[in-house]
Formats: sequence, structure tokens, C-alpha cells
Amino acid sequence: MGPPSAATEEARSGAAPAPRAFAGRPGPGQGELAASGVRTPRPSSLDAPLTSLAGVGPKLAEAAAEAGIETIADLLLRVPHSYRDRSLVRPLGELRLGEEATVMIEVRSARLRRTRRRGLTIVEATVADGSGSATATWFNQPWLADRLRSGVCLLLVGSLDRRGFRVAEYEFVSGAGGSPAGLHTTGLVPVHPATEGLRPQRIREWVWQALERAADALEPLPAGLRRRHALGGAADALHAVHFPPSAEAADEGRRRMAFEELFLHQALLAARRRSRRVALAGPRFGEHGELLTRWLSSLPFVPTGDQRRAFEEIDSDLDCGEPMQRLLMGEVGSGKTVVALYAMLRALEAGWQAALMAPTETLAEQHAATLDRLLEGEAISFGLLTGSTPARRRRECLARLASGELGLVVGTQALIEPSVEFSRLGVCVVDEQHRFGVRQRAALDSKARAGSAPHVLHMTATPIPRTLSLTAYGDLDSSVLRELPAGRMPVKTMLVDEDRRAGAYEFIRERLGEGRQAFVVCPLVAESEKLQSKAVGEEVHRLARGELEGFEIAALHGQMPAAAKSEAMASFAAGETQVLVATTVIEVGIDVANATVMVVEGAERYGVSQLHQLRGRVGRGSHESHCLLFADGAGELARRRLQAVAAESDGFRLAEVDLALRGEGEILGTLQHGLPRFAVAELPEDTPVLLCAREEVLSLLRAHGSLDAPELGPLMEAARRRFGIAAADPIPA
Repeated sequence: MGPPSAATEEARSGAAPAPRAFAGRPGPGQGELAASGVRTPRPSSLDAPLTSLAGVGPKLAEAAAEAGIETIADLLLRVPHSYRDRSLVRPLGELRLGEEATVMIEVRSARLRRTRRRGLTIVEATVADGSGSATATWFNQPWLADRLRSGVCLLLVGSLDRRGFRVAEYEFVSGAGGSPAGLHTTGLVPVHPATEGLRPQRIREWVWQALERAADALEPLPAGLRRRHALGGAADALHAVHFPPSAEAADEGRRRMAFEELFLHQALLAARRRSRRVALAGPRFGEHGELLTRWLSSLPFVPTGDQRRAFEEIDSDLDCGEPMQRLLMGEVGSGKTVVALYAMLRALEAGWQAALMAPTETLAEQHAATLDRLLEGEAISFGLLTGSTPARRRRECLARLASGELGLVVGTQALIEPSVEFSRLGVCVVDEQHRFGVRQRAALDSKARAGSAPHVLHMTATPIPRTLSLTAYGDLDSSVLRELPAGRMPVKTMLVDEDRRAGAYEFIRERLGEGRQAFVVCPLVAESEKLQSKAVGEEVHRLARGELEGFEIAALHGQMPAAAKSEAMASFAAGETQVLVATTVIEVGIDVANATVMVVEGAERYGVSQLHQLRGRVGRGSHESHCLLFADGAGELARRRLQAVAAESDGFRLAEVDLALRGEGEILGTLQHGLPRFAVAELPEDTPVLLCAREEVLSLLRAHGSLDAPELGPLMEAARRRFGIAAADPIPA
């Protein structure tokens, strides 16, 4: 693409001065710099409300706020999603039929023509330039007839047909509202993300005004960093991305802005991590002793290489004097609970207490059952504390925790209630940690002794794409479990169409006849757990009278009393029940080696990671296992997701596939609570930019010891501004 034409530049006369240098191109000389004067940026001017712009009243400001635009800074961060190339103003007489173009014309005459069709008006104007003339047509804009007086000059965008020039967009060359003529019709015209109440043209006009304040933007990137990566200045990037002189400049502007956004976010994560570690001390446990040695040798399996590596990483954390903040991510069935128990036993043998907090009662009960099995043969008691714990047992548990007699407890959010006191809390394990809020996790931390913080191991059963783990959990150390224990059978996953349902249930009956067991997961019919519970009950009755008549069938859902849930799980684990019809409460925690069939009804309603978790409930023994996905009426995208689940068994690769299929937005909204939404950067496309930004932040931290070092200028101020953290506030944990 060539440079803008002279006509384009003339049409945009009155614009703010174009940047003299961008992305490494030659800049002004010393003489020009000396003559230019010194201007101190005023970043507070970018906090001004949108109403400070000409033409923005309360009603428009309200529509903008609904779109997430409340301040000048918000507006400048709303970068165009595309550009229309109108860089050449064409002579009217050279246009071919059907060709879209921009023309600069003079009005000779105009008239309003009404039609027989109700509500339809047509404005026709005879227009001309030095090369020829034509009839320009506007539909349903009757007010234009009075403005199109003879001699008025306009820029028109449209196409020529046999009746004349059909106008798509137009501008009066004199300009209006502080905007230059040609803003909408010449050069590379930006198209900003719009809404029903906010047209791109209006946003474009506002941005043009707002760019007068671009020089007030903080420059958070150190000069050496910008030089290494050929990044332009902050103000220049804003000009280049919103009103670029060329496609190359637009790309460079966006690259600079995406790098800055990811760099500032990584800086916040690094600062948060450092503040945690220097603020409070973590208990030191020394080397593990006889209890851990004996327990490890008693396990009915040999820990995998990944598990042993995680043990070593945790050992290092537990004796460094700083509170551990580690994320444990694992493939389905990779043995995360064993690693978590290892960390908790390290606390117990050092004379400290440990707690495991799960998001639901069902999961807490399943963890308690797993710990009971893994601690068989050890004289270690533990308590279970949930909302359903009987009052007498609760009082006993609280008293033993406060005295230090009880070293290990498993529970739900009941663990963070004010009445719960620990004598010496040393290790916290937070399972499915993305389902807890910041305050909930902080409340568990506060249970430690004054002046110290417990070691925290965050667990997630959902393999997370690396790009998202660096943005969501970049302030945590991480351990990854990919290896599966020896003897685990791969699960064959099949997408079953409705016309094959009868054959699929015949297959299930054969497996049940061989003595195996099956899960049937009811479709996600609604967010209401009561409605899902009703669906489970109806499915139990339907199967008992239909496809699975003659087999023992039980129900499991979140609305059941705790005792009933425990009884249902125990009956299934003992083989007394052959089919367990459930909601997704079975997604994690249940381990029944004899269960070899997983049926998921309405599979199109679930995400990729959730389906991967569900099928992980089978294949835990030596028998061949199958997962049958029923998806009646799945759309194209849902079907592609289901096909991906059927084709891929590696959860981490599947998470990357899911990210590519659905994009950052949907995953952030439905799965990874607390992940940031970026204004400019796009994941996974900007993964290389993210990795580069992260390395630069870590390099600065190593070199300066703190990102608040004076020589780094306004880096952290800019980071706090970008992500809405007041200067006086601590960075949220």
C-alpha cells in the first residue's frame, strides 16, 4: 500500500501533528527538539469523563458507559478492529460501474423527491468535479436537501450505477465539530468496535478529539526495552493505531500497545508475588522425616516422575522461609491428591496443621474418602467440616483444631468462618481454586499465626493453556503433572448421533452384564441446581423403565442431603449399584476402578475441559473404558468441540485446542474465573508477545530488585492505572 495521496492529506488538514518518529524510524534533530519546548505529561487528564469531549451529552455518555467507555483513557484503548482503505480520492469521470470509491465533488443543485412508498424519501443532487458530473442519491435523509446548496463541497464514498452515484458515506469538506474533513471518507479509515447505540462514525469523531490528549499518556516502557524491540512511544502508538498513515504503521501501533498491556499486567503479577513473599514469613519445615518415608513406601503404586518432581519443588518451598504460593495443575487421574497430601503430611510431621478447602460439600466428602484410603495404616485422624456437619461433631472439631490436637481438616468455605481457629496452621490446599474469590482465599490465609502466612498449594483439575496460566496465575510457581500412573487404561471417546442411540445402549447393557458399572450424566438443563436435580430423578425413572431395565440404578446430585450423597457414592463404589445417574458433581474426586462406561447426555452443553474431566471418572482400572457423548442438535462449533474431545486424550493439548476454537473470551467467561480481559492484546495469537513481555519484567526485577525502583520511572503507576488499582491501594492478592 502506497503513502496517502496529496488529496487525502489536504482533506485531513487541521489534524493534530502526525508523529515524527515511530518504531525506530528517524526522529527530529537536536535543533528541532530544542525549539519544541518541554511538556510534562498530565496522565490525570485521561481520567476525564467522556462528557469533556465536544458533542457528548449525558444520553450518549450513558450509551458509551454500557459499552465500557467512561473516560478518555477507555476511549483511547478502544482500538479499531479493522480499517477501510480509502486512501485515493478518484476523479468522478474515471469511475467504472459498480466500483466503490471516494470522490471530492461540488454540488450544482439538489432536490427532495418523495415516493409513493410510505416512509421512503430520496435526496438527489447534481454533483461534479473537473472530470465529469453525476446524480448523487441519498435515501431517507430529507434534512440534507437544505444543506446541499450550490457550491458546497463534499467527500462522498459510494458506488456508481446506471442511475448515478449511490452514497454510502459523506462529509462536508469544511468539517464540523472539531473533526477534519475526510475523517470518515479518506485514507485508512478506522472501524472501532461499536454497539447498537454507538455507531463507529461517532466513536471515530470522539477518538479524533481525544487524541489531542495522547501526549498525556504515561510512558511506562524503559527506553532500553523499547530500543531492543523497536517499539515506538506511547503517544505515537495511539496516533498510529487509531488514524494510521499506512497499514504498516497500524500494525506497529497495535504491537506496541499489546506489548505494553501484557507487560504492565505481568509487572503487576510480579509485584504481587514479591509483596507476598517479603510481607510475611512462612514456617520452615526442614527435611522430611520418618512419617513421609513410611507413608510413601506404603502407597500401593510407585509415584510418577512428575509427582516426584512436584515433591521436590514443594520441599524447596517449605524450607525457604517464604510462604509457598504454588499452582498444581494435572492431567485427569495424574495423582494431584497424592501430591497435596504429601504437602499436608510435611506440615504434620513438623508439628504444624494443614487444611484442604474444596468448593462443594460433595467434593470435600470425596476428598475425605480419598484421604481415608491413602492414609490407611497411618495413625492420623482428620476432621471433615462442611455446612452439613452436625452441631456436636462441629463443636468437637473446632475445639480440637484450636487446641492443636487435630492436625488435618478437610472442608468447604465453612473453614473460613470466624468461629474456626487453628493452633498452628502451616499448609493450606485450595482445590478448584478458581471457584473461590480473592477474599475467601485471603480469609484462609488469615487463620495463621500473627506475622506469618501458611504455605498455600492451589490445585486445579482443569489443564490450563500456557498462555492463560501466565495471565491468570503468573504470580504463582507451578507444578505440572502430565504422567498417568502405571496401569491406567486410555478411554475411548465416541460422539454418538441420535440414530445410533439404541446400539449404544445395547453396548452399555453388555458391559453391565460383564459386571462393569456405568455413569450417566444428565444434561445441563439450567443453571438452577434444583432443575438439574429434577432432571436426574426423571432420568433414573426413564432408564429403569426403558434401556436399563433390570439393573440397579441410583441418583446423585447436589440437592441431596449429605448422608444420602455419601450413601449413594458408597453403594456405587462397593458395586451394589450398577449405574449412577448424576449431575456434574461427579466431575472430580470419584474413583471407582470398576466403572468403565461414561454416558454424557446433551454433551453439546458442556465445555471441552468439563467433558475431559467427566470422562476421567472411568478408565481407572485394568478394563477397557468408553465415554459416549450424546449430542442431539449440536451446532457446528459445538460439534467441532466434541470431535476434538473424541480425537484428543491429552488434556493440556485439548485445552489449547479449546482456546483456539472458542477464543479467550468464552473460556474466561465460563471456566477461568478471575482471568483478565485485555483491551488490545488477543490470546492465543499474542502468545509470543506475552512471553517476551514476561521475560522483560523478570529481567527488570532481577536487575533492580523492585519494579518500583526510581530508575524505572512510572512503570508501576502506569500498571495500576491500566488495571484500575488506586495508587494508595495494595496490589490485590
